[in-house]
Amino acid sequence: MAGKDLPVSPMAVPLPGLPPLAGVSLGTAAAGIRYKGRDDVMMMQLAPGTTVAGVFTSNKCPGAPVDWCRAALKGGRARAVVVNAGNANVFTGRAGTEATRATAEAAARLVGCDPSEVFLASTGVIGEALPHDRLTAALPALHGALQPDGWAAAARGIMTTDTFPKAATRTARIGEGTVTITGIAKGSGMIAPDMATMLCFVATDAKVPATLLQVMLRRAVDQSFNRTTVDSDTSTSDTVLLFATGQAQHAKVPLLGGQLLRDFQQALNDLLLDLALQVVRDGEGAQKLIRIEVTGAVSDSSARTVAMAIANSPLVKTAIAGEDANWGRIVMAVGKAGEPADRDRLSVAVGGTWMAKDGGVVPGYDETPVVAHMKGREIEIAVDLDLGRGTATVWTCDLTHGYIDINGAYRS
Repeated sequence: MAGKDLPVSPMAVPLPGLPPLAGVSLGTAAAGIRYKGRDDVMMMQLAPGTTVAGVFTSNKCPGAPVDWCRAALKGGRARAVVVNAGNANVFTGRAGTEATRATAEAAARLVGCDPSEVFLASTGVIGEALPHDRLTAALPALHGALQPDGWAAAARGIMTTDTFPKAATRTARIGEGTVTITGIAKGSGMIAPDMATMLCFVATDAKVPATLLQVMLRRAVDQSFNRTTVDSDTSTSDTVLLFATGQAQHAKVPLLGGQLLRDFQQALNDLLLDLALQVVRDGEGAQKLIRIEVTGAVSDSSARTVAMAIANSPLVKTAIAGEDANWGRIVMAVGKAGEPADRDRLSVAVGGTWMAKDGGVVPGYDETPVVAHMKGREIEIAVDLDLGRGTATVWTCDLTHGYIDINGAYRS
């Protein structure tokens, strides 16, 4: 099912203005890989000298494009990106490897670079050979039409079951210079750490060494995509790539970065969280965005595990879909997380109203404000374990009949 076949999520975010970014040109084309009547291939060309960082899925059955990118990342340089929608090129054996090689070589000839400087990503159906001849046949005309203002089209071209395109842009200061960071993402289902299932491509005109760029990207991903879940399923194709074209004028960045990159790191964190939350807002069949905050855990790691147990609980998610203020399901999810918890010290709140404290219902608890909160689009859950100082915040969405409808018909 293509994004245009589905009703737009009620939590959709409109595309922001996406100005050109120095050193980047991009565009899309229709290769007919799976979808008819829509663009399904995106290409990005990057200025010579562009550095690259990447974070990929932890799934033990990764797609051939993930294997290709992991190998290419070792060079630290990038000149092009090619992405296709509709076919994930996963579990395709030698044919999958051949498809990545042929695609990278075709793009490299057009750009004038080594194939190892071409990065690839695919999204869609698993287990079907990628008809890479259609992909490579579309590249020459696509390359000839690349434009600096192609960001919006690129965001649309990588969609699968997404119901709206996802993009964000930020500016940051490096010394006395101003740099821009712009990114696009796709994702709607098969969303869970590590990483939350999606493709994400971010570029900046800053000049940052690849090794430092990698450290900063991992830090930003941990605070964003790795704090979100839609359905607890970790994709085979998760890819986040960050490119630094070096076209902006700013103070020279030392290899260790330091205070000079503090504002840049914050802007990158904020941009990736924006994109991650757009993915959750577009969760397959989702009607509500859910923020879960856990405090009082024995450690931050423990708090995160507890928060994800709540976020991934089908019973919690369906209760929220049904607008049922069933806090007992939240208590259940805390207890099953396998982390230190004391029933008689546990407190639970929804929408800012504490429902249970110290192992029991709050005396005089009135469900009325909670019921009203549950009818909204954005739901807030707070859990205090009262065991330590560990905290964590994660985001998820509700689980509706729409999720079954979309995934039951995915290949048809």
